[in-house]
Parts: sequence; structure tokens; C-alpha cells
Amino acid sequence: MSAFEVVLLIAVLVLTLVVLGAVLLGMRVVRGLQARPAPEDPAYIAEKDRQEQSLAALRTAADEANSTIDVAKSAAAAARAEAAAARAEAKAARAEARRMLDAARAEADTVLERAHKQAEADAEQLRTAARRSGEREVAVLAATTREQAAEVERRAARMDERERLHTEEVERLAERERQLTAASAALAAREAALAVREEELTEAENQRRRELERVAGLTADTARHELVEAIETQAKREAALLVRDIEADARSTAEQRARHIVVDAIQRVASEQTAESVVSVLHLPGDEMKGRIIGREGRNIRAFESVTGVNLIIDDTPEAVLLSCFDPVRREVGRLTLEKLVLDGRIHPHRIEEVHELARQEVDQLCQRAAEDALVEVGITEIHPELVTLLGRLRYRTSYGQNVLKHLLETAHIAGIMAAELRLDVPLIKRSAFLHDIGKALTHEVEGSHAIVGADVARKYGESEDVVHAIEAHHNEVPPQTVEAVLTQASDACSGGRPGARRESLEAYVKRLERIEEIAAGKLGVEKVFAMQAGREIRVMVKPDDVDDIGAAVLARDVAKQIEEELTYPGQIRVTVVRESRVTEIAR
Repeated sequence: MSAFEVVLLIAVLVLTLVVLGAVLLGMRVVRGLQARPAPEDPAYIAEKDRQEQSLAALRTAADEANSTIDVAKSAAAAARAEAAAARAEAKAARAEARRMLDAARAEADTVLERAHKQAEADAEQLRTAARRSGEREVAVLAATTREQAAEVERRAARMDERERLHTEEVERLAERERQLTAASAALAAREAALAVREEELTEAENQRRRELERVAGLTADTARHELVEAIETQAKREAALLVRDIEADARSTAEQRARHIVVDAIQRVASEQTAESVVSVLHLPGDEMKGRIIGREGRNIRAFESVTGVNLIIDDTPEAVLLSCFDPVRREVGRLTLEKLVLDGRIHPHRIEEVHELARQEVDQLCQRAAEDALVEVGITEIHPELVTLLGRLRYRTSYGQNVLKHLLETAHIAGIMAAELRLDVPLIKRSAFLHDIGKALTHEVEGSHAIVGADVARKYGESEDVVHAIEAHHNEVPPQTVEAVLTQASDACSGGRPGARRESLEAYVKRLERIEEIAAGKLGVEKVFAMQAGREIRVMVKPDDVDDIGAAVLARDVAKQIEEELTYPGQIRVTVVRESRVTEIAR
């Protein structure tokens, strides 16, 4: 019996007991009511009504209990039916389980039998493999044993041979020892004879020396000393001649090599140069635009000059105005500002300020792009941004009409070629040459020479000491101490001094030539002076009776020194003093 059936049975019993108790209690109450007379007392009537109500309630409860008992009986019957079905299922399950168990046992017996057969087959295979492996190992061991036996026999034969050779060697050594003993005895006898002969020769040499000293009147030490002095003098003379020839050859080779390097560098970097000035010309669409530029009572031109810092020159030149300013960047900003104003047509002070700001930003972008392009062309990748900005400002900076940024590019290329020819550090020397004029971007803002200013700027923005020294020494404000500084000087001179690189006004050019000739003509003994090659060479003709060869060398040095002190010029000037004597005779 299941637990559910037990609970249902207990519940049915409890309900049955409750119903029986209620029935008994109701019957007792009914009997009491029937035995007593019907009183007329209201309390008694009320009590009777209450007991009747209770009896009715008990009956109702008994009916409900009966119905509950019926339901419980139905549930118990259903439970008994379910229990019977469950017992039937359990019986069927036990039968199925017994069948499956029997089948599993049969399958297990079959598997076990197959496993026994497989194990026996595997064991047989392993025994066969082990037997074959053992046979192979036995064969290998037998072969190894035979090889070892053969090796032992060979070693024994070698030992016998070695022992025989050793015996023969011992016999040869014994024979050689006997021969050496005999040779030693013969050598001792010869040494004794040589000693006697040496004594005789020494005595004869001493006698000959005494005879020579008597005949020459000199001792042996004195003669040896004089001979050594003569040989030493001759050697010194020959060494001096050799040193002179070597120095002359080295000087000639060095000059030729240096000339070849410089010429090759200049030829390989033959860039174009465009002469620039401090004045810009802006062409106008018509002369009526000049009045609009000037404005009412000069309001526009005053506002333009005040905002841009550029002098605007309006004269009788048709359809053109001039912009003048010492700062090339400001001049370019002013030119772009005026050009935009002319194209726009609206010219008034407020518009001038707006356009000037746009033009300034455009020029800054152009300068930045020019600096970046120059750095890419030179091959410099790591540099401080402030140095890039300063390099961009050099796009509009000129020196004797030569654009400074283009001059830096040309100088860097020349220095790089020289460094490559000399097998030096090409990137470092190109960097030094490219930055040597960086100070020219600040010369109108900071006092001092551009070399010192540029060195301070480069040091401030993290350039190496070699680069800083090359910058500050390229005009000899500081004596050059490194090969980078020397090559920077040389490349700067090649770029600035080559023909066509720089220009100057005709008046300044003529004055410089006149002053060069005056300096040379003012010296004593000078007959004629010729300035040649656009003032890069001066030839001085002297009177041979008044100036000798040494005086000619002194005169050339004095003229060169005075030119260096008094004049400013690009490149270098060669001073050549010509002294010649002419003798003429007439044949009749």
C-alpha cells in the first residue's frame, strides 16, 4: 500500500468518527427534547431554537461529511485502481528489466568471449614480434661481436707494427748518437785550430791598424767619428731634399684634388638664380584704380600702410604701383593684400584689415610649404618646428639679390658632394650647411651678426654642437675648429661667389672697382693696375727697378689685406703682382 492510500484511509476514518460523534450528539439532544415538557418560558424556547439550529447545522455537517466520505471513497477507489495499474506497470517493468538483464548478460558473455579471443591473438602476435626482434638483436650482437673481434685483431697488428718501428728507431738513435760523438770530437779539434788562427789574425789586425795610424796620423776613434759626421751630413741633406720633394708633390696633389672636388660640386649643383629686389610692382587693371586705392583724403592708403607696414608708392607709372619694404615677408603680405583688394574692388579700412589677415595666413602657409619642400630636397627629417618656421621666412629674404633659401639648398648640396668625395659624415655636413644662414631670418629683430644669432637659435632648439659651431664659424666670428665648419665655409663661398649667383647695383659695382684700383695704385713702385673678371681678380704691374721679388710678395699681401679691411664683396678677390724685366737689342 502506498503512502497516498494510507493518508486517504486515515482521512476517511477521521471523518467517519467525526460524523458518528455528531450523529450521537444529535440523537442525545433529540431525546432530551422529547423527554422534557414544552415550557412556556421564552428562555427555554430560545434555547430550544438554538439547539434546533445546532441540530440542523449538525445534520448539514453530517450530510457534507457523508458527501466527503463518498468523494473520499471515490478517490480511494481511483487510487486503488491507479495503484493496481502502477503494480501492473511495475511488474511489467520488472519483467522487462529481467529480460534486458538476461540480454545484457548474454551480450557480456559474448563480448568477454570475443575479448578473450582477441587477447589470445594479440598475445600470439606479440610473442611472434618479440621472437623476431630477439632474433634480429641476436644477429646484430653477433655482427657487432665479429666486428669488435676484427678490430681487436687490427689493433694487435698495429701494436706489433708500432713495436717493430720503435725498435728500429731505437737502433737508429743509438747509431746517430755514436755519429754525434765522433762529430763532437772532430768539432772540438777544429775549434781549437780556429782559436789559434783567430789569435794569429787578431795580432795581424792590430799590427796593420798600428801601421795605418802611423801612416795617416789619426787614431781609429777619430777616423770613425769623422766618417760618421760625413755620413750624417750627407743623410740630412738627402732627407731635406726628399722632404721638400714630398711636400711639393703633396701640395700640388692636394691643390689639384681640392680644385677637382670644388669644381665637380659646383658643376653638379648648377641651379638657377633669380635676382630679387626690395621693391615689388603690382600691375593694375586701369589708372582709375589708383584713386580708389588712395581713397577719400588718402584714407585708404594711410590705412593700408598702417596695417601692412609697407610703403605704397603711387606715381605716374601707367597701370602700376610700387610696394617698398625692407622686410620681404611684410612686402609679400602687402602685395597679396593689395592684389586681393584690387580684384575684389571693395577698398576701405575695415576691408583692408580683413584681407591683410587672409594674406598673412596665406604667406605663412607658403613659407611653411617652402621650408618643408626644402627639407625634403636636402633629406633632413628631424628638425624643430620653430626652425622650420624660420626657414620658411627665408623664402622672401635675399642677399645681394640671391634668394637665401635657394642659397641654403645650393650650399647644402655642394657641401654634401664635397663630404661624399672626402668620405665624411654627409648628413651632418649637409645639415650644417643648410642651417648656416638661419640667423638671417631674425637679423631685423635681434641685434648681432646673423652667424652668432643663428648659432644661438640652433643651440636653443636642440641642434648638435658640431652644427652650432659650423653656423657660428662660417664668417670667422669664431675660428673654425671642425671639418664641418671648414666645409660649410667652402660651400658657402662656392654658392655665393660663383658667377651669376649674386648681383649688385651698377653704381656700387663701379665704385668697388674704382676703390680696388685706387688701393693698388697707391702703393710705391706700382706702374699699372687692372681690375679683371668683374672685380674678382686684380693685376698689379710694378717697376722692376723699384720693386724686387721679395717686395712684390709683400706688395701683394699688403694690397689683399687692405682690400679685406676696407671693402665688402661676395666671394674672394685674387691679387696678382707682375714684375718683369725686358731687354731689347737690335741686330743690324
